[in-house]
Amino acid sequence: MAIIKEYPKIIVVTGAESTGKSILIKQLAKHYNAPYYPEYAREYISQLDRKYTFRDIEIIAEKQAGQYEQALHASSEFVFFDTWLIITKVWFEVVFNECPRWIISKLQSAKIRGFLLNDIDIPWEPDPLRENGGEKRRLLHRTYIQNLKDFGFQYCLNSGANEIRKQNAIKSIEEKFR
Repeated sequence: MAIIKEYPKIIVVTGAESTGKSILIKQLAKHYNAPYYPEYAREYISQLDRKYTFRDIEIIAEKQAGQYEQALHASSEFVFFDTWLIITKVWFEVVFNECPRWIISKLQSAKIRGFLLNDIDIPWEPDPLRENGGEKRRLLHRTYIQNLKDFGFQYCLNSGANEIRKQNAIKSIEEKFR
């Protein structure tokens, strides 16, 4: 009899800049006593002493792909990601008008249980790494929705501020992704 590997349920918190992804991912990991992967792009870009390049974003994508492969071997029920390749794909397209084909392939084959798409219902807060407030933020939000649909990923729009946002996320996980 063949043993079938049961993968952890991978949940990605995604969305436009300044929508509380990093705070929410930590709250969810604590609530579910599960591992999580923080946003790597912010860590990587903050260490550059120059404007990022196409290759920089590809390095970020490679790291995200590697983290995903690690997550598949986790022994917990859930693994959480603060952003992932779906945002990186859009980033490539918005900034460079192209995306490496291997990223599309990774997205097509990914075993993601669900995406929590944080709504843009909380104020955008500027910081040195953020580029997309105002109308650009709304456009990116719509673009993320379209990409999630195009790839056939199951997702829930997650809204509300602070504790309400967290409780809405938990409710979505329990009702849609468990």
